[in-house]
Amino acid sequence: MRQTHTQSISWFTVIGIIAAAVHYMIAVGLEWSYLLPPTQANIIGFLTAFPVSYFGHRKLSFSSQSATHKQAFPRFLAVAVAGFIANQSLVIGALRFTQLPFWLVLGFVMVVIAVSTYLLSRYWAFKGVL
Repeated sequence: MRQTHTQSISWFTVIGIIAAAVHYMIAVGLEWSYLLPPTQANIIGFLTAFPVSYFGHRKLSFSSQSATHKQAFPRFLAVAVAGFIANQSLVIGALRFTQLPFWLVLGFVMVVIAVSTYLLSRYWAFKGVL
């Protein structure tokens, strides 16, 4: 059965929230416990959440897309890494130039990056080769 755009967005939202929660809880937990500085904690959060995001989106959000794992994985990895570079850059900038706490900065940045990640995932990473 072909998945509708609305279903894809719905699953993307659910999987995105789960992956974002994993990323956020790991990163903020490591920073709050003084185990790592914010920028390093953010890297560990991203690396922990990446498999949740890829496999969830592959199986649920973009299940009707025709890309194979061999096609989709490197493209999704590129999207995720680009999103993380933007995330990390925004976090570093906000922490450097504002007095906002890491937990607030990270939450805001993750929401901003989610929109671009959805668009790149739907229209490039999981789209099959024509």
